[in-house]
Amino acid sequence: MIAHQPLPTDLFADLLVAVLSGHRPVHSMLRHTRGRAYDELAWLAERGPLRTRGARPVVRDIGYYEPRPGAIEAFARIGAGDRLRAMAFRLELGRDRRWRCTAVELGGPRPPRPEAD
Repeated sequence: MIAHQPLPTDLFADLLVAVLSGHRPVHSMLRHTRGRAYDELAWLAERGPLRTRGARPVVRDIGYYEPRPGAIEAFARIGAGDRLRAMAFRLELGRDRRWRCTAVELGGPRPPRPEAD
């Protein structure tokens, strides 16, 4: 029997949900992010958008699009009890052949953008 190799979208969705729900510290994503994605994630995590009193948030569904080789734009439906949230994130394959998150968004307020953008 061949073991199912999880897709990078599956792994990153679970990691991001763990951080945004407060079950994992944001600094655990330092080596898994690039560019301003870490700052975006830290800003979101500070607000605890997926923290719940009841059921722990879980990834219900994931979809993705590959705009070019080595880049994946993904979305995930996150469920916690009877509440459903949407999360979007972008992954890019580095020269070291490791995937890193380069952007993350969750419905609601967005982090302020630096003037230099």
